[in-house]
Amino acid sequence: MLVSDTTLSYEYRHFPLLDFLPCAPGKAIPGPIYRFLKGPEPPNVNGIVKYAPYAIRKIEASLVRAFGRDSVVVVDEDYLGQYVDDKTEVIGVSTMDPLGLGPTTMSYYALFGGDLDAWVRREWDSLMEKVNKAREGKKAKLIVGGPGVWEFTILRDEIDKYKVDYYVQGETDDVVAELFRQVAEDNIDKQMFFNGYMSYDENFHKVLKKDEKFLARGITQSAYPRLEDIPEIINPSMKGMVEVMRGCGVGCDFCEVTLRPLRYMPLNMIVDEIKINVAGGVDNAWLHSDEIFGYKHGHFFEPNEEALSELFSTVMSVPGVKTSNPTHGRISIPAGYPEMMEKLSKILKAGPRNWIGIQTGLETGSEELAKKHMPNKTLPLRIGVDGSWQDIVWQGVFVETRNYWRSAFTIQVGQEGETPEDLWETIALINKLSNSYVDGRPFEFTVTPLVNVPLGRIKSKKLNTSMLDVNGLAVYYASYRHLAKMAARDGFRDAHGNAFLKLATGGLISFGGRLMMDFIEKKAQKAGVDIDKVKRYGIESTDEITSLAQFARA
Repeated sequence: MLVSDTTLSYEYRHFPLLDFLPCAPGKAIPGPIYRFLKGPEPPNVNGIVKYAPYAIRKIEASLVRAFGRDSVVVVDEDYLGQYVDDKTEVIGVSTMDPLGLGPTTMSYYALFGGDLDAWVRREWDSLMEKVNKAREGKKAKLIVGGPGVWEFTILRDEIDKYKVDYYVQGETDDVVAELFRQVAEDNIDKQMFFNGYMSYDENFHKVLKKDEKFLARGITQSAYPRLEDIPEIINPSMKGMVEVMRGCGVGCDFCEVTLRPLRYMPLNMIVDEIKINVAGGVDNAWLHSDEIFGYKHGHFFEPNEEALSELFSTVMSVPGVKTSNPTHGRISIPAGYPEMMEKLSKILKAGPRNWIGIQTGLETGSEELAKKHMPNKTLPLRIGVDGSWQDIVWQGVFVETRNYWRSAFTIQVGQEGETPEDLWETIALINKLSNSYVDGRPFEFTVTPLVNVPLGRIKSKKLNTSMLDVNGLAVYYASYRHLAKMAARDGFRDAHGNAFLKLATGGLISFGGRLMMDFIEKKAQKAGVDIDKVKRYGIESTDEITSLAQFARA
């Protein structure tokens, strides 16, 4: 049996960025508002979910391949009691941010302080209570996997209360069936599975730590599954997600993903999975990668226009697909390859009512920090040769907005070697982008600040707001000032549903954006932030910025 917590299985009104709503502290978002913005309960048939997170669907496919369809079921958490019986051998749970230690969640703690009590944590605790109630008095073993497993290595003393048998780390597409078999039989092959977990030392090198509660790939296997051993999903995934590649390779020194090898899914596999989603009623193909512009890339990460065009054309030609967008991509490629972006936009049918959303790690406005922590982020462009870091970013957003792409930027506060000047360079970049236009239209982007929280603070389980100094708060204020502008401008336009739902959703988003900005403004002022300086920093006049030359002078 497989299940995930509700933070991964709701649609959040199909509104951009609302998927991050569960990261907010429970005390900051009232329950009725949170539940409304989550949207309606996901569809199910007698408790069997119609859509499931992509990771769950991959595990399901592997288990079905080994044990048959009748032996594997993916259920809604509210129906666990109907499906867990004396024959159930293993319950597998997938999670993204169970204890609320993810970057976005921790960034809200930096603002609000207090206990680790985000909505993601509340949802996780609720799920585990239901799971353990359903398996009480039965033989079913409990396994937890997914990207969020690392959080249990940090708050190790909280493991026992969830009554989990094993926490599983890493990619297991090819070995998960054997893993479930061994857990069910209580007979773990220590050569095949390592009792412990992988972490990183201060130099970002892998280290293995022994721990009887954790399992990872063992010494007789390669670190990652072979491409041919990764199964195709057999039932629809949430939001029509399919995987087109794994790994990144760009090499930013703060990112674990860069250490994974690059693997490209065959086009026939991608098409087959999209057809599964279309058959389930999903007309969007959400293409997951860690860096879409690295797809079959050339020398020095030069984008492979032919391969990207073939990928997007193949996806859009699948009968029933109306829209598609990638999950992640760097900003340097739109900056350096505007003609390619125009071509890709036409393939994807981008337009005023079909914005192509993509998540982009902007990280900083500081050229020094960009060169220090992510020197390959601009490749094949080079900082200094093809413009400053800020020039490249501005040109990238210019090209994206012109072609109806919208980047959801993340930036970091608290990077190693960061100075106040670096943070104010980030503020300048945000302000300039927020005041820029193309073809008479304002730049379309969002920016979410993330704070690097020391592990010592996390382990204390109670956080205070001293994690953000006056300069960090200034960055937060600049970010949420722009987000409030975006929410007011786009909240009603991008809302889905009937007229009432659009009005309610758009109104809450617009009001919430303003409320959040006002909260941070008051907090920043109290801490000593010069609010007027933040508003005008980096912009000499109120004139709209419409060219790179004007941007450089601003």
